[in-house]
Amino acid sequence: MPEPLEGITVIEMTIAVQGPAAALYLRDMGAEVIRIEPPIGDGTRYLNGRQNERQEGSMGSQFVAVNRGKRSVCLDIHSDLGFKAVMALLEKADVFLTNFREPALEKMGFSYDELKQKFPRLVYASVNGFGPRGPDANKAMIDAVAATRSGLIHHTGYPDQAPAMPGAIISDTAGAMQLALGIMTALVSRERHGKAQRVQTSSLGSMLWLQQWEITHTAMTDENLPRDGNHHPLLTGFYGIYETKDGSWITLTQVLTQEGWDALCIFMEAFDMTFDSRVQTPGQRLGNGLSTEDSAEIRQFFADRFSCKTMNEWEAFLKNQPEIVWERSRSWQEVLEDEQNIANDYLTTVNVPGVGETKTVGNVVSLSETPGSVKGDPPELGEANNEVLADLGFSADEISEIEHTATEQREERLAIMRSLLEDV
Repeated sequence: MPEPLEGITVIEMTIAVQGPAAALYLRDMGAEVIRIEPPIGDGTRYLNGRQNERQEGSMGSQFVAVNRGKRSVCLDIHSDLGFKAVMALLEKADVFLTNFREPALEKMGFSYDELKQKFPRLVYASVNGFGPRGPDANKAMIDAVAATRSGLIHHTGYPDQAPAMPGAIISDTAGAMQLALGIMTALVSRERHGKAQRVQTSSLGSMLWLQQWEITHTAMTDENLPRDGNHHPLLTGFYGIYETKDGSWITLTQVLTQEGWDALCIFMEAFDMTFDSRVQTPGQRLGNGLSTEDSAEIRQFFADRFSCKTMNEWEAFLKNQPEIVWERSRSWQEVLEDEQNIANDYLTTVNVPGVGETKTVGNVVSLSETPGSVKGDPPELGEANNEVLADLGFSADEISEIEHTATEQREERLAIMRSLLEDV
C-alpha cells in the first residue's frame, strides 16, 4: 500500500525539537528523511535532563522522541567535501528543512536566495523562535521563552501566585506542527502550480495560533484575563480540576443534558442544585450569565463535593454517565499504559542503545487509503554516511576523508568538553 509522501526526500539540518519533530511527521508519512549532523552530533543526543541510571550511556530521550526512522549523515559542513555532499543531497531533494537562525544559514551558504537559484523545485522550510521579520527575528529561542512572549505563561497558574511553566515543551512542538502543515501545503502547491517556495513559521506564531480564542477575547473586550488556577478564565462555571477524597484529581468540564445534571446532583447529594436557576442549561454550566460571586460559589461547591468521595467512587459513577464530560488526571507513566492510546496506535516502540526496547509517541494521524507508518529506531550518529554518500557518487576515498574530518573534530570537541567538566 503506498504512503502519502512516498518518493519525497527531505534534507534536514536542525537541532533540538522544533525542526526534528516536523521532519518526523514527514517521515511517518513516507518521506525519506536524511538528517545532516555536525561532527559532534545534535546536542540532544547527550541531553537526558533528570539523571536516571537507565539512561547512562544511552541516547538522550529528547533525541529519541523526535528522530526515529531517520537516516543520519555526519559531516563537517564547513569543509569543501562536506559542503559538496550537502549540495549533492539537495540536488535530489524535495524539501530542505531547518531551524537554524538566518545569519548562520547565510554564513554557511544555505540561504533561501542561494538555494532557490540552484534548486528551483526545492521547498525551503524554516522555523525559528519569533518569526522571520521584526526586531527579534534572529533572537535565540528555547521553548519557554516563546511561551512567555506569547502570553501563555503569564496566564497560567493561580492569581495569587507567580506565573507557572507548562508541563511540556508545547512551544517547540506547536511550531513543528505548523511547519509540517506548511510544508505539506507547499508540496501540494508545487504539484498544482509548478512552483516551489519558502515556508516560514515560528514558535511564537504557533503559540498565538493555540490561543486564538483567548487573545481575540482580550482584543474585543480590552479585558486582561486573570490567571485562574485549576479553571479557565473564559469558562467561569464549574469547568475545572477537582481533588478527590484520596488525593487524586478529576477534570470536569460539562454536563450536556438535564438527565445527566440530575444524576450528578443526586450523586453529590446536592438536591437543591438540581433546580438552581444559575446552572440549568449547558451554556449556564460553562458560565454564561454567572457573576464573579456566583462563579466562585459554584466552583467552591464542586470542590467541596468532590473531596467527599474517592476516585474509585467517582469513576464508578461517571463511567456510566455518557453525557457528563470528564476525565481522570493521568501521569505520563499511566499514559504509557492507557488502553485508548494503545488501541489507536498512538504509542510505538523503538530500540535505544543502552536502554533496549522502549515506548515513544508514534504516528497519531491516520489515513484510510494511504496510511503512514512508524519507520524504525533513532539513528546512530553518521550511520548512513557510506550508503548515502556512495549513492551520490562519492568515492571511497572521499567518504573516508569526510568521516576522518568529522571524527577528528568530534574527538577535539569531546576533549574540550571533558576538560571543562574536570575544571568544574
